[in-house]
Amino acid sequence: MTPTTPDTASTTALITGATAGIGAEFARQLAEHGHNVVLVARNKDRLGTKAAELEQRYSIRTEVIAADLTDDAGVAAVVERLSDPTRPVGILVNNAGIGLLHSFEQNDVSEEKQHLKLHVETALELTHAALQGMLARRSGRIINVASVAAFASNGTYSAAKAWLLGFSRWANVAYSARGVKVTAVCPGFTHTEFHERMGMDKTMVPRWMWLEVRRVVSEGLADNQRGKAVSVPSRRYKVLVAALQFLPARVTAVRPRRAK
Repeated sequence: MTPTTPDTASTTALITGATAGIGAEFARQLAEHGHNVVLVARNKDRLGTKAAELEQRYSIRTEVIAADLTDDAGVAAVVERLSDPTRPVGILVNNAGIGLLHSFEQNDVSEEKQHLKLHVETALELTHAALQGMLARRSGRIINVASVAAFASNGTYSAAKAWLLGFSRWANVAYSARGVKVTAVCPGFTHTEFHERMGMDKTMVPRWMWLEVRRVVSEGLADNQRGKAVSVPSRRYKVLVAALQFLPARVTAVRPRRAK
């Protein structure tokens, strides 16, 4: 990795959960667009590999922060980086997330608290930290990776993503006039490592419902650039989200099955 130097607000993007899936694709596409990137994830080795790959391919500068964002110390390390006025961050992507396969009553409450912290509290803290410099510069972009699940009633994952969706909608209204665009990107089922890590049986989901990660990210970035508060990638999911508004909770509250 190359040494870090002061960057302009428009050229550095910080992405959480940046070594796999949607986060890795955000890092790749932002690097492709010429942005220097700060990659945040738990695994230091994977971070180093991803950083070297992006530097070599796109000739941009990278930094890495190995941090567990369910841990206060990990969050504090990222807040410190976002708050550094000598190295301003112009784009924040809150992507880090986990899933809980079992029903609420079957999960250990410590797992549920960790899940809630990562999706809600951590995103709130990092957004708050990033906003200070962005508002002072009257320029910035924040992308919160939510989910189509935010429009349904499907356990604490849906509830957490619904909070992130509502928060992003409000923040975009509150801060867009001051130069900061905030977007909740709400993908449906996307081909990444996320579902395998959960142990989800992917065959339960029809093939037409799966999206490619490149499309999810490219549409999310474009919608954020246009100042949209909510981005739902693909026409099929836009139609599904519209339908979900009229379906009762007993229809949308379905749990995926664990892979055998």
